[in-house]
Amino acid sequence: MTTILLIEQVLNGLQFGVMLFLMAAGLTLIFGVMGLINLAHGSLYMIGAFAAAAVAAWTGNFLLALMASLIVAAIAGAIIELTVIRRLYDRDHLDQVLATFALILIFSEATRWVFGSFPLFLNIPDALKGTIILPGGIEYSLYRLTIILIGLAVAVGLFLLISKTRVGMRIRAGENDREMIGALGVDISVLYTMVFALGAALAGLSGALVGAIQSVEVGMGEPVLILAFVVIVIGGIGSIKGALAGAILVGLTDTLGRTMLPVIFGTFMEASSATTVGSALASMLIYILMAGVLLFKPTGLFGKA
Repeated sequence: MTTILLIEQVLNGLQFGVMLFLMAAGLTLIFGVMGLINLAHGSLYMIGAFAAAAVAAWTGNFLLALMASLIVAAIAGAIIELTVIRRLYDRDHLDQVLATFALILIFSEATRWVFGSFPLFLNIPDALKGTIILPGGIEYSLYRLTIILIGLAVAVGLFLLISKTRVGMRIRAGENDREMIGALGVDISVLYTMVFALGAALAGLSGALVGAIQSVEVGMGEPVLILAFVVIVIGGIGSIKGALAGAILVGLTDTLGRTMLPVIFGTFMEASSATTVGSALASMLIYILMAGVLLFKPTGLFGKA
């Protein structure tokens, strides 16, 4: 494997990682602040992707499509929290799992009813098509590089929101002692709705950004949701910093594993067998990584006991 190809795969891993971060950041906020297991988070990812594809097809404007993904996913998240999730905070985690799993089925069938069973396609805007020359003469997709920059910008924005603003102070307080913050006059119900809507908006944005790379279809959020859970377990529940670190680790591990393992096994076995074995092991690497982190740090990299 050449150095240039290795650097390109590292950048692909970063792009995959920041996409996972957008999913995992909202999920870890919701779980950390509310203590809620939300299996329907992947459906919000799908809703954002479909909203972006529909608006892009209607207006031809990619920026409006991204804004639509944020707004529609946030509204859908707020409605879910007000009508369903609010009744689950004091229930057992099994009830939360069953209720949010039912939401997955409802959103999947509703999306299929509105948009049909065929995938939609979200075109990359002309300004972001093609490649850019990076230092060292490396050519890389301008759109994928833009996703990396957007993800890092969102990470910085979330850090500033959580650590430097009054709303962030309330979110941190709600995570640590919800009874006390309620006693101090903060409307905890409004805070929960805001946090859930924010997490939904991030998931919707992630779906819209990825929708220009792959097709937008029903059920696209569930595989990403599984990876997002892996990310927050590795990074630590409730930690934005942990979500970013875990997402980048998972993105790099998955991408480099799928690229390098077939090459490594190809040195001492047939090419077809090396590809099969390497791909199988590569799909296991992120779970091996998770097990290794939990073995030495059961709360995750930045989680609290």
